[in-house]
Amino acid sequence: MIHLPPLIYDLGIILVVGALVTLLFKKLRQPVVLGYLVAGFLVSQHFPYLPTIQDKASVHTWAEIGVIFLLFGLGLEFSFKKLVKVGGSAGFTAVFEVIFMVGLGYLVGRLIGWNSIDSLFMGGVLSISSTTIIVRAFQELNMKGQRFVELVFGILIVEDIVAVLLLVLLPSLAMSEGLSMGSLATVTFRMVFFILLWFVVGIFLLPVFLRKIRSLLEEEITLIVSIALCFMMVAVSAMAGFSPALGAFVMGSLLAETPEGHRVEKLINPVKNLFAAVFFVSVGTMIDPKIIIEKPGLILLLTLVTIFGKFISTYLGALLSGQSRKTSMQSGMSLAQIGEFSFIIASLGMTLKVTSDFIYPLAVAVSAVTTFTTPYLIKSSSWFSERVDKVLPESFKAALDSYKSSFERQGSRSVSSIIVEAYGMKIVVNAVVILALTFGFKLYATEFLRMLFPDFRHIQRVSLGVCMVMSVPFFWGLVKGRPAKKFIHDLDIMARLRRLIPGVTIARVLLAVFLLSVMVAQFVSLRVASGALVGAILIMSVLAYRYGEVVYKFFEGEFLSNLTEREREEISKRDEITQLALPWDASISLIEVASDSSWAGKSLRDLKFKENYSVTIASVIRGARRFFAPSGDFILWPYDKIVCFGSDSELQDLNHKVEQERASKIIEVETPKYRMGSFVVQKDDIYDGKTIRETGIRESQKILVVCVERGANRILGPSAGTVLQASDLVWFVSE
Repeated sequence: MIHLPPLIYDLGIILVVGALVTLLFKKLRQPVVLGYLVAGFLVSQHFPYLPTIQDKASVHTWAEIGVIFLLFGLGLEFSFKKLVKVGGSAGFTAVFEVIFMVGLGYLVGRLIGWNSIDSLFMGGVLSISSTTIIVRAFQELNMKGQRFVELVFGILIVEDIVAVLLLVLLPSLAMSEGLSMGSLATVTFRMVFFILLWFVVGIFLLPVFLRKIRSLLEEEITLIVSIALCFMMVAVSAMAGFSPALGAFVMGSLLAETPEGHRVEKLINPVKNLFAAVFFVSVGTMIDPKIIIEKPGLILLLTLVTIFGKFISTYLGALLSGQSRKTSMQSGMSLAQIGEFSFIIASLGMTLKVTSDFIYPLAVAVSAVTTFTTPYLIKSSSWFSERVDKVLPESFKAALDSYKSSFERQGSRSVSSIIVEAYGMKIVVNAVVILALTFGFKLYATEFLRMLFPDFRHIQRVSLGVCMVMSVPFFWGLVKGRPAKKFIHDLDIMARLRRLIPGVTIARVLLAVFLLSVMVAQFVSLRVASGALVGAILIMSVLAYRYGEVVYKFFEGEFLSNLTEREREEISKRDEITQLALPWDASISLIEVASDSSWAGKSLRDLKFKENYSVTIASVIRGARRFFAPSGDFILWPYDKIVCFGSDSELQDLNHKVEQERASKIIEVETPKYRMGSFVVQKDDIYDGKTIRETGIRESQKILVVCVERGANRILGPSAGTVLQASDLVWFVSE
C-alpha cells in the first residue's frame, strides 16, 4: 500500500467535509463562513464520528498561509484612494464605534473577572462587523441604493482597515510587560511609520518594476510575481517585528494602486478562497462544545453586548458625524454582529497562547447568534426608527436637526483644515523619509562601512555626511514644498494660504531643525551634537539651495506619476479606440445609462447635455444598433451607451458628476470607429450664411459638426442655430 502523507490526508478531509457542509449552508441561505467553522468542528477531536485530522501542526501552517492570502486579498480590494473616497462621516463613525466596542468589551471582561489580556482581545473581537453577512443581508432584502447602505459600506471599509491594525496592536500589547498608554503609543507610532514608509517606497519603486516586466506578464507569471511580492513584504514585516498579516495587507494595497491591480485580484482570488477555506476550517477545529454548553449565560451576555453596544456606538457616531436620525438608526442596526475578522483576532490570541481557551468558542457562538439576528434587525430598522422618533422630545429632535444642518452649510473653511489639506501629507511623507534614512544609516549603513573599513576612525561622521546629502531634497520638500495641486486654481484658498505663509514656514523650519538634530544625535555624542547642529544647518541650507529643489521635484513628480498611473491607464484604455487626433484639447468618452438612471426615459432635449455639461452627443449605441447624431427627441433607454464629444476637462467634469449622482457609470466596451474631417466654407457656396440646421448636413450626409473655427475664435460644440460664414473652418465627425 502506498503511504499517503498526513498533510495530504488532512487536506483531503478538510476540503471534502468543507465542500459538503458549505453546500448545505448555501442551500439554507446561511453564510459560507459559518459552514467552514461547522466543517472544522466535524473533523476535530471534539466530534469522533467522522475522520479526524492527524497533523495539526501542518494544518496550522496552512491556516497561517490562509490569513496571509486573506489580508493580501483585502489589500487588493482596498486601495489608499478608496479610503479617501469613503468620506469623513463613515471614517469617524467606524473609528468611534471600534474604540467604543473595544472599551466596552474590555470593561465587561474585567467586570466578570477576566484578566486584562482576555478582556482586551474580547473587545477587539466584538468591535469588527462582518462584511460578508451584511452584504448578503442587503442583497436578500434588496436594499442596495438606500442612503444608509452607502454609509454602512463606508464604515465596513474603515473597519477592515482598523481590524488589520488590531491584528498588529493586540499581540504587541499582550506580549509587552503590561498595558499602558506608553506601550500603546509606541506600538501605534511604529506601525503607522512602517505603513507610511512602505507606502512611499512601494509607490515609488513598484510601478517602475512592473512597467519594466509588463510585456512578460502572462497570467501564470503575474500570479507568481504577485505572490512573491506578497511573501517578500510578509518577511519584511516579520523582521520589523510586526505580524505577517500586516505585510500582506500593505503589499496588496500597493498593488491595488497599479494598473495590474485588477488583474492580480482576479488571479489571486481562487488561491485566496482555497487557503481561506483551510483557515476557517482549521479554526473551526478549536470550537469546544463543552465551553459553549457550560457558558450559555456568558454567550447571551456577550450577544447582548454586541447587539446593543454596536447599535449605540454606531448610532452615536453617525449622529456626531452629521447623519440624520433615521440613517444613524438604520446603520446601527445593520452593523450589530461580528464575523470573519473576529475569528481571526480570537484565533490569533489562542495561537500566540496569550488568551484563554474559552475566548474563541465564545466568539464563534456570538457570531452564530448575531448572524441569524442581522437580517431581522436590518429589516425592522426603518419601522423601529419611526417608532423611536415618535417618542423623542421635539426639543431634542430640533437640536439634532440643527446639529445636522450645520454640517450641510456652505461656509468658509477653517484655517486648520486648509493647512492640513494643503501641506499635511507633504510634511508627513517627507518627515517619514528623513527618519527612515536616519535610522537606516544608523542601523545598517554604518555597520556595513565598518565591515569594509575596520581601521577607519571616522565612520560615524562619514555616515552622517552621506545621510545628510541624501536627505537634502526631502528637507527642501519639508520646508519649501508647495501646497497640494488641487488648491493651485482656487484663488480664494490660495489668497488665504499666502497670508498664512509666515507662520506655516516657521513651523516647517522648526520641524526640519528638530529632525536634523535627531539625525545628528544618532551619529555623534551629545557633547559634539550641539555644536555640530549649527554646522549641519548651514551645510544643509547651502546644499538645499544648490540642488534640493531640482532633485525633490524629480522625486515628487515620479511619485505622483506612479500614484496616478492606474487612473491614467484606465482612461487611456477607454479612449484608445475613440481617441481622435484633434488640433485642440478634445476627445470622446463613453457612458452607459444604468438601469436606475435618472436619464432613462428622457429625451436628449430634456436632459440638455449641451447646457448642463457643455458636451455634444455624437451617437447612441443600443445593443447592435447605432444612432449617429441623434436628434433632441431621441429617448434614452437603460443600458444605452452614449458617445460624448467635448474637451478633456468637460468630459472629466461630466464623468465626475455621473459618479457623484450614481446615475450611470463609465465602462469599457468596444466602440465604433470615428473619422474626423474638416472643410472651409467658401464665399457664396451652399453653406455660406446658413445655420447648421438649415444646411441639413446632419440628415443628408450623416456628419456631426463639432467645432467651427472663425479666425482666432473657436466655437466648440456649436448649436444647430449657429450661422456659418465664409472662411469658417468647420470640423465634423462621421462614422
